[in-house]
Amino acid sequence: MRVALFVSCVNDALYPRTGRAVVRLLERLGHEVVFEPGQTCCGQTHWTTGYHREAEALAARFAGLFGRYETVVTPSASCAATVRTVHPRLTGGAPPPVHELTEFLVDVLGVTDVGAYFPHRVAYHPTCHSLRACGLGDRPLRLLRAVRGLELADLPRAEECCGFGGAFALKNADTSVAMAADKVRHVRGTGADVLCAVDDSCLAHVGGMLSRLRSGVRAVHLAQILAATGSGDEER
Repeated sequence: MRVALFVSCVNDALYPRTGRAVVRLLERLGHEVVFEPGQTCCGQTHWTTGYHREAEALAARFAGLFGRYETVVTPSASCAATVRTVHPRLTGGAPPPVHELTEFLVDVLGVTDVGAYFPHRVAYHPTCHSLRACGLGDRPLRLLRAVRGLELADLPRAEECCGFGGAFALKNADTSVAMAADKVRHVRGTGADVLCAVDDSCLAHVGGMLSRLRSGVRAVHLAQILAATGSGDEER
């Protein structure tokens, strides 16, 4: 299958390992991955902060770049949700078929065991967009349970928001930090050495606090875990 990768601007600028992990994973599963070099932001931050004209231009650009592909995959549930729910309001047309990575693997390819090996105790944080906008349900957990060597920790109150919320973390910093502190307390209580999620933005928020506390818990995108084979690939 020929798959177009929408990596997201956050991953492109700050977390390139996530995009590389998606490519390694999909190519290992036998698929061709195409990267459109002209891709940019989906417009989520512009839309949510009231810059609707700018968001409309970005949505139109997205449609122009990805509209010719039958399958578009992104390692960002928040961006997938934006394309599906916001872009039609901005462009007046149906958006390109965008799949968040885990639903693409489980629903489109029909696989849960992707041949990964990751010998760590892992806690999974279901981000708000993955739960409430994309409706991923247990798809990420099903993929994690099939990873060899991985011990999945039960994260208490997992469905509570981590407090990031984009501009929310800036405009309501005290509340955002308090929410992240709650999440961090629960993560540390699991004894996990890795925290994973399907949105690097949320991982940056929680992972930053885990790092500052010198907790020993790493924040790793789920794509890196699924791409890992025991050869150190998840670190690239």
